[in-house]
Amino acid sequence: MATKLAGVLAALDRLVNYFIPSKIAADRDARNRAHVFLVSHILGPFIGNVVPITLYFLDPEPGYEVAVLTASITSFWIFPFVLRAGGPYNLLALVSIQNLIFCILWSCYFYGGVTSPTLPWVLTIPLLSFFYLGSSASLRVIVMAQFAANLAIFSWLYGFGYSIKNDLPVAAMQGLGLVSLVAASLYVAMMALYYAKIQASQTELESEMRQHMATASALRLATAEAELAGAAKSEFLAKMSHELRTPLNAVISYSQILLEDAESEGDRASVADLNKIHDAGQHLLKLVNEILDLSKIEAGKMDLDLEETDLTELLGEIVDGARPAAKKNGNKIFCTIGPNLGMARCDADKFRNMTGQILDNAVKFTQDGKIEFVAKRQFDELTDDLVIQVIDNGIGIAPEHYERIFVIFQRLHTKTQYAGTGIGLAICKKMEGPCDCSPRAASRR
Repeated sequence: MATKLAGVLAALDRLVNYFIPSKIAADRDARNRAHVFLVSHILGPFIGNVVPITLYFLDPEPGYEVAVLTASITSFWIFPFVLRAGGPYNLLALVSIQNLIFCILWSCYFYGGVTSPTLPWVLTIPLLSFFYLGSSASLRVIVMAQFAANLAIFSWLYGFGYSIKNDLPVAAMQGLGLVSLVAASLYVAMMALYYAKIQASQTELESEMRQHMATASALRLATAEAELAGAAKSEFLAKMSHELRTPLNAVISYSQILLEDAESEGDRASVADLNKIHDAGQHLLKLVNEILDLSKIEAGKMDLDLEETDLTELLGEIVDGARPAAKKNGNKIFCTIGPNLGMARCDADKFRNMTGQILDNAVKFTQDGKIEFVAKRQFDELTDDLVIQVIDNGIGIAPEHYERIFVIFQRLHTKTQYAGTGIGLAICKKMEGPCDCSPRAASRR
């Protein structure tokens, strides 16, 4: 039974929504008032027409007054279609209330006057005014003026002796009164229940909205805390640059000194051990530099120290720095630097780091092979670019992995001989462009 009732209410809601124009549907309060208005005009005539039907059977000689009352009540079905066609809602509500006043006073005038059994329907007028018009004081004043004007006309006609039909038998009047009271009560109950349903739905919606707002507020707070924590972490790492690099530089420098002394003395055992210490220190310094550079970039604290730099000299230093590692892997580096690269305003350290990362990557993933380093200046009327190409015959990268190589901590090759953190190329991508000549580095395999 409950399921069938829910289905009927859902069907009624769909019918009501069909008649609500999009302009009204966009306003929650206006939509709620329109809902009650349409339910009243869709179901109301079914209940209201019970009165003229009863009169038709109880009145020995039903005349035009019953037909007019029937037509007036049935005309309420026109209002939903006029509203859907774009009729102004407030005007339709006032016309509807006027039609209701007319129906009530018409039935009272012809069936008992001020003692008419249909008089209880007067109570629906302020109820509908509240449902239809909401909190608009001016519209309520208009409704009261409407009712006063209609009552004045009714009283004038009554006072000037126009005959009031009051010839129904007592039993018929009692029957009419009972039917009218039940119909009016049913109508008022229907409207009150539907209005309560709307209010309950609105309260539930507001409660859900408050929960969503509370959740959104909590998420914003959590996001702000996460951002603060991330900023604090990045700022901490950025400030630790000096403290981390200083001892590592000392280890590398002293190991280099000891290594030179051991080589001059021919102490091969110490040379091997000192080489391991020196290489480990260099590797650790490189890793620390990568992490610190990444943290500075993410914290927005990576500043460029631009100065006039000889590009040919700088690129030569980068290639020479990669030769020892290349020789260790049995590789040969062939360097081709174009003529007249000239000078450029450049952060030499960051440019060396970015370009060196790409060259080191080629060296690491190539065994007993060939690596070509090509640099040239490419310019036209609109651009002046430094183009760097690193070409090797190493293990290569599958096309489907091209996007992954610049993602932080992403390693395509996890074998032990290809040790790494997956940071280098990500830093290269984030540091792109530390020169005014807009360098572009590319690696091909």
